[in-house]
Amino acid sequence: MKRFIAGEDRQQITLLPDCLDDYITADNPVRLVEVFVDELDLGRLGFAGAVPEATGRPAYHPATLLKIYVYGYLNRVPSSRRLERESQRNIELIWLTGRLMPD
Repeated sequence: MKRFIAGEDRQQITLLPDCLDDYITADNPVRLVEVFVDELDLGRLGFAGAVPEATGRPAYHPATLLKIYVYGYLNRVPSSRRLERESQRNIELIWLTGRLMPD
């Protein structure tokens, strides 16, 4: 994922708590979303942009955006504008995206 906008490491130590991973329990459903999307072969499934362009501004990886949409579907957040707001304040989405806040 070199030419994509990358999120922060979940193990990065912050002020409170020690790391973002401490907020998400081992049995939290958001971890299932992470594993499910990471196991998909997005290029084979026909996702445009799975292979980044060599020029231009880096894009968000399609897997990151798919994680947000799957999370929204599971939590009944159908609006992309609401998902944008949730990605800035919802700790599960912050964890899932690696502190990325797509607009």
